[in-house]
Amino acid sequence: MKISGRTDIGAPGEFVFGYLSDFDNWERAALRRGADVTRTDKLKKPGPGMTWHVRFAWKGRERELQIKVVKLDPAGQMTLSFDGPAIEGTLNAELVSLASKRTRLLAQVEAKPRTLAARLFIQSLKLAKSRVQKRYDTRLDQLARDIEIRAGGTGQA
Repeated sequence: MKISGRTDIGAPGEFVFGYLSDFDNWERAALRRGADVTRTDKLKKPGPGMTWHVRFAWKGRERELQIKVVKLDPAGQMTLSFDGPAIEGTLNAELVSLASKRTRLLAQVEAKPRTLAARLFIQSLKLAKSRVQKRYDTRLDQLARDIEIRAGGTGQA
């Protein structure tokens, strides 16, 4: 299943890329939501090859994922892959500069089931595609507002 969306952000592309590639911040956010996040690579600075093992509770069950940075291009592209016992997929983010202080974020998630249960879950998402798309778009818009607030607080916007 593929789902994609786009949103415009009132901040320069470099700032947006810095925010999105601040993996320490994403780790802390996941920890605050109850996930167990363990960095599994030895890289000193962000780049391809960074990996994490993530455990979290969802829908009453313990879930596990391996997440890996596949591509991290400061020109505005990022690709992460995720891999678990029941599901695998990718997250692609691309930034397009619209103006000096305006950036468009294009984000796409593709998930592929590995088990029958996951296949049934993905099928149920496909049947509720409009509701799932609306939630995805809302979350992208919230991310854009968070970035704008952060940019405004640092004098970037």
